[in-house]
This record gives sequence, C-alpha cells and structure tokens, in this order.
Amino acid sequence: MRKFIRGSLLIILPGTILFLLSCTQGSCFEETESYLKASFYKNSILTAPDSLTLYGLNTDSTIYNKTASIQPALIPLNASTESCVFVIQINGVVDTIEFQYSSYPHLISKECGYTFYHHLDTVPKYTQHVIDTIYVSNKTITNLNVENLRIFY
Repeated sequence: MRKFIRGSLLIILPGTILFLLSCTQGSCFEETESYLKASFYKNSILTAPDSLTLYGLNTDSTIYNKTASIQPALIPLNASTESCVFVIQINGVVDTIEFQYSSYPHLISKECGYTFYHHLDTVPKYTQHVIDTIYVSNKTITNLNVENLRIFY
C-alpha cells in the first residue's frame, strides 16, 4: 500500500506543478469598448453641462438621463450599421446628431479578444438649437482615452 501511495505521489505531484506553471493569466485589464468621446465647451471653455440626456433615436437605449457634470460623454456606435442618430438634450434644450462611420475589428490582446474600432467618414450632421458647432478632433474612434469631438454649446 505504501508503494502505491508513494508511486502515486511521484506522478501526481510533478504533474500538478507542471499544470499550474503552464497556465497563463486569463484576465483582461485593458479597456475593451470603443466609445466616441465628446467633450463639451461653453464659450470656448471646457465646461460640462448642468444636465445631459442622451439616447439613440428609434431605440430604447438611454445612455445618459439628466446626468450632471459629464465630461467627456462616451457615445457608443453600433458596429453593425454605418450610421447612428442620437438625441442630445443639453440643459433642457434638445438637438440631434447623426454620425456616418465605418467599423472594423481590432485585436486588443489574446486575453481581451477583439473590439470594433470606428472611423468617422463625414463631419456629423446636427441641429442647432443649443449646439453651436461640432469640431472633429480625431476621426478614429478607439478604446484609448482620446477626445474625438468638441461640442460647443
């Protein structure tokens, strides 16, 4: 019986050690979502709106609902379409913004997998009830913390 236990330990112990050492960490510590990042400017000064409501037109998704001090706003784009229209309410005044873009897959890492990056094809179309101007500062939308739009209101 002792020979059997000793023999089993000689096989199981090294096998367990090799198994534990061969595993890599499967955790993803990187940002995996690509959002359009829009900063708000009032009178050419970086100023968050007192109240921001943002939702997709003809969808049930509300991104922000009367949220205060959002800077920058993170706007998700749909990788399965080439355009999105959002309703944006800044301090109680409503406008719409339409984005035309192309999407392509991007490998983040083995642990994190793929995400979709987007490229703005045109300058966004928008109404001008509260929004004065939209300036595109970076047409490539990635998972990095880089401003894409400046919204002047």
